[in-house]
Amino acid sequence: MYEIQNVLRPYAWGSTTAIAELLGRPASGGPEAELWIGAHPDSPSLASIPDGGQLPLDALIASDPEHHLGSPSVEVFGPRLPFLLKVLAAESPLSLQVHPTLEQARAGYAREEAAGIDRSAAERNYKDDNHKPEMIFALTPFEALCGFRPAAASRALFEHLAASMAEISGEVPPVFLDVIRDLSGPVEQDALKAAFTRLIGGGHAVSHAVRELVAVINAGLPVGQYQTELATVVSLHGHYPGDPGILISLLLNRISLAPGEAVYLPAGNVHAYLHGLGIEVMASSDNVLRGGLTPKFVDVPELLQTIAFESVGVPMLRAETSVLGQELYRPPFREFQLQRIELQPGSEPVPVTQSGAALILVVSGSVLLDSPRGDLQLDRGASAFLPAAEAPVNVHPVSGAAEPALAFAVTTAVEA
Repeated sequence: MYEIQNVLRPYAWGSTTAIAELLGRPASGGPEAELWIGAHPDSPSLASIPDGGQLPLDALIASDPEHHLGSPSVEVFGPRLPFLLKVLAAESPLSLQVHPTLEQARAGYAREEAAGIDRSAAERNYKDDNHKPEMIFALTPFEALCGFRPAAASRALFEHLAASMAEISGEVPPVFLDVIRDLSGPVEQDALKAAFTRLIGGGHAVSHAVRELVAVINAGLPVGQYQTELATVVSLHGHYPGDPGILISLLLNRISLAPGEAVYLPAGNVHAYLHGLGIEVMASSDNVLRGGLTPKFVDVPELLQTIAFESVGVPMLRAETSVLGQELYRPPFREFQLQRIELQPGSEPVPVTQSGAALILVVSGSVLLDSPRGDLQLDRGASAFLPAAEAPVNVHPVSGAAEPALAFAVTTAVEA
């Protein structure tokens, strides 16, 4: 087992305090958006090795993939760690975004490599050749946009807004009437695509409609059943004035996760995290196509090829309990599953669910990892890489501990 040091990403939308407070360390003084825990080549964790040095985790794994990952994982995913664990702390909204399928990622990456587009270029869509299904487990109240609502529900919202704006200001921006017509189409997928395409490419007309809507909301537009959606419009406008993503947000499910709730996001799902602290797990990829709420590059044609234009219920992820008492979150992806491990002082150990390699992060208290090859104590804020060859690993409360411990472990869903 290897204790690891991880890479902090200081994106502007990150909280300045949330990750530091969670992990029990001083804040850096700047935004701390994501803590990357894994072997993605852009920001690999550093593994502490027996000679006292450190080795990037991707290099450690490459030295003996069968030992570190296990044969089943190598056979399915190749000689790389197939998942990435993050702590995500959103103080302000992230961009509206979507992730490609595996086939789209491979084709897009090959196309951009052949075109000679630098991987750090602003117009680069595909940083690697992998897809990025993901899940988020809320540690605090967590706000997000997630997937399309039924076209009829969005149409009713836009009709409410149009009628209220006509009553208050005497005029309705033409974009609202156009979107209502789009959403009235007989085929829902076509209706959603038409409305989204109109808004993402609407330019000045959409920006004007956003500003008119915010002015009318602030003037006392009756919110009715849409209080959360309209509060989100005002909030987003404060961060990204006039951005088309503000009206696009009205096409999407607006969700609020309580601590302990989780949601998963397959390829093609348009989403945006708005505020909160969570444990995020994904396939090991950094492929993101943006669709608004950002000053960054938006490739509209590629975006439209990537989005799944279908209404979905909010894809909540419920915990399952194994025969060994393990609390597991299993999205419908082969790359990863998440285990929540809570230990009371003096309680019995909990085995790590481990199909191949695993990562573990301690967010409260201290734990002792016990494997046939040795022991490793992890205190609050510490994390470790568990090679496949170390299994089975049991997580014990530290002897004499006075407080409960809480840890999260990730492994693949491919049976070892």
